[in-house]
Amino acid sequence: QVQLVESGGGLVQAGGSLRLSCAASGRSFSSYTMGWFRQAPGKGREFVATIRWSGSRTYYADSVKGRFTISRDNAKNTLYLQMNSLKPEDTTVYSCASYTGGNYNEPQSYTNWGQGTQVTVSS
Repeated sequence: QVQLVESGGGLVQAGGSLRLSCAASGRSFSSYTMGWFRQAPGKGREFVATIRWSGSRTYYADSVKGRFTISRDNAKNTLYLQMNSLKPEDTTVYSCASYTGGNYNEPQSYTNWGQGTQVTVSS
């Protein structure tokens, strides 16, 4: 079991950057594949990116590929999402979660969801 707390969200102009963090409690963080999702009000969770437990493999949604970078520091029990070239359509709540199996781009394959952090991109 791992508890996750996101931070780093905020208000930024289009074209700007933000770095989200996901701090994990528990000694098993380094054994989890981790993912970032986002969810707009009234909509389902949308896959953003995932990273293998070792950091050796990463996968991205087409909508963020080339702009966002997922990374992790297992020594610090922290997951990151570097977001560059932000667009107004990136505005929503971003959450991290740990992967349990199945398709990596589906929210039902994850558990231990954090509370989320709001990202707002102004035009």
